[in-house]
Amino acid sequence: MNRIDAHQHFWKFDPIRDSLIDDSMQKIQRDFLPKDLFPLLQQNQFSGCVAVQASQSEEETNFLVDLAAKNEFIKGIVGWVDLRNQNIEERLIYFSNHKKIKGFRHVVQGEPDDFMLRKDFQNGIAALKQFNYTYDILIFHHQLPAAIHLVNQFPDQSFVVDHIAKPDIKSGDILSWKKGISTIAKAENVMCKISGMVTEANWQSWKPNDLKPYLDVVFENFSVDNLMFGSDWPVCNVASDYTEVVKTLEDYIAQFSVQDQNKIWYENAQSFYKL
Repeated sequence: MNRIDAHQHFWKFDPIRDSLIDDSMQKIQRDFLPKDLFPLLQQNQFSGCVAVQASQSEEETNFLVDLAAKNEFIKGIVGWVDLRNQNIEERLIYFSNHKKIKGFRHVVQGEPDDFMLRKDFQNGIAALKQFNYTYDILIFHHQLPAAIHLVNQFPDQSFVVDHIAKPDIKSGDILSWKKGISTIAKAENVMCKISGMVTEANWQSWKPNDLKPYLDVVFENFSVDNLMFGSDWPVCNVASDYTEVVKTLEDYIAQFSVQDQNKIWYENAQSFYKL
């Protein structure tokens, strides 16, 4: 079986820049580079991955470009560029020279809830289409209303929701998130990554059964043509490990046809990111 990990990160740990990785996340307060990921991909039958930005700078995008140039298994990059920049098109022309850059992301979960409605941000989103760039939506569940507004405003832009929009799995709160997911899933230009769930659950004590109600909602609302797997490695290590994250989804989708499983593990990421 061919598989693509559609969401993981690399970094050289910097305690100041990476202050979000606090002492509760000691397990990931170190460097994570392609040599650390490659054996995990091989053990779990993955032929490649998509490296996603972790910090908000063009240096970060260039760092990922450099890693991808040296490591064939990095099939695509979701970088960062300041979408609010008045000369956004100029920056996108610059990045379009790097064929492995497939799209961009902003850490909207750290921004005010109306961030995606801002004119300058939307101007940046509008510029992505002419370069066929995707946009990864990284939000907390309470930011879903703004995300719904965004994807409806740009029906020709390809979007993917990261980490199933980060529901509060730890508390078991599901209702407002479920309502948002059922709405955003109706948009034909939106896909969803089954990723980042273990870190929204109780890090010490989560069980696959805690994730099941949330997976049920995702699969009830998104078709198998619009879902892809992401490990969220190395962030997943604070609550789990690579193989356990993979196995949790394997067990859940074992009931599906091989053809549908293949879409989730490989084909959808391949076609969305044009890998």
